[in-house]
Amino acid sequence: MADPANADLIQSVGNIIAAVAALGTTSMGFVDALKAFGGGPSNFGFPGIKRTLSPFLPKSANGAFTEATLLETLRANWVNGVAKADQKAKAKALIHLGLTAGNAVELARAAGVDEKTLASVADKVAGRAQGNTALTPAETNTLGQFDAILSAVLDEAYERGDQQYRNGTKILAMIFAVIFGIAGSCLIKGGNWNDVGLGLLVGLAAVPLAPVAKDLASSLQAAATALQTTQRGIRR
Repeated sequence: MADPANADLIQSVGNIIAAVAALGTTSMGFVDALKAFGGGPSNFGFPGIKRTLSPFLPKSANGAFTEATLLETLRANWVNGVAKADQKAKAKALIHLGLTAGNAVELARAAGVDEKTLASVADKVAGRAQGNTALTPAETNTLGQFDAILSAVLDEAYERGDQQYRNGTKILAMIFAVIFGIAGSCLIKGGNWNDVGLGLLVGLAAVPLAPVAKDLASSLQAAATALQTTQRGIRR
């Protein structure tokens, strides 16, 4: 039975961890390369954002602000990896710009605020209201409620979308790692499929191990060095 305190064994374990982590890094690289094809994995999470924000997007044409154009702008920001806070701010600004008396009823229902008051706010903001265009306390309160609810909806949409993106890319990278692990195991063993299980295990461990592999390998290296120093001192 191997001695767990053997410095060479610790060094070997460190090398194995580094190799498995390299497989995980390579798999993530393949996933990243797929983004060149229509965004690839970068699209993960956006369908959920689209579904959540759909009630707040204009269903009828309003100049340049249509549901299709707004979604295309939001998707471009998402695929390009714009900072999440900036994406939320831009989405909120675009929804505000698309707010009119015509779609205020739909947006008010989606946010659960008074329909007539929000329509009045839309007219005043657009400069179409007759007479005094200053917001009344009731209108200011309604607009504040709408903003608060919209912010909460944006937080839910983008946080959940980000989680789906991270989980989706990790699963895809793990699939690549498993394929590479099995293929590598069979090649090393000369086409022996008896070691497919080992390749599968290595592939499954590669992606989660990659982010912490450097620190783990460094810790094992330090442990091996300390053990070798201790062993020399004992022999003397």
